[in-house]
Amino acid sequence: MTLEKEIKELIIKSLDLEDISVSDINDDDPLFEDGLGLDSIDALELGMALKKQYNIVMSDDKDENSKYFYSVKTIADFIRSNKVD
Repeated sequence: MTLEKEIKELIIKSLDLEDISVSDINDDDPLFEDGLGLDSIDALELGMALKKQYNIVMSDDKDENSKYFYSVKTIADFIRSNKVD
């Protein structure tokens, strides 16, 4: 399974998105506003789930984090470059 698919499954599971499937989420589509339509509460929940699942450290800078949370692809790239074993 690819990291992108794992992230999509994590998004669906952690945010209880019952009407969304993995195939509904494109790797490059925005997750917030016009894309999947997630909000700031979803971002917090997703951030916590990602930290737990992948042992990553998020920045305290909201603007920087929003860059990483733009799409499934940007989250995957962030995980690949910041994963702490």
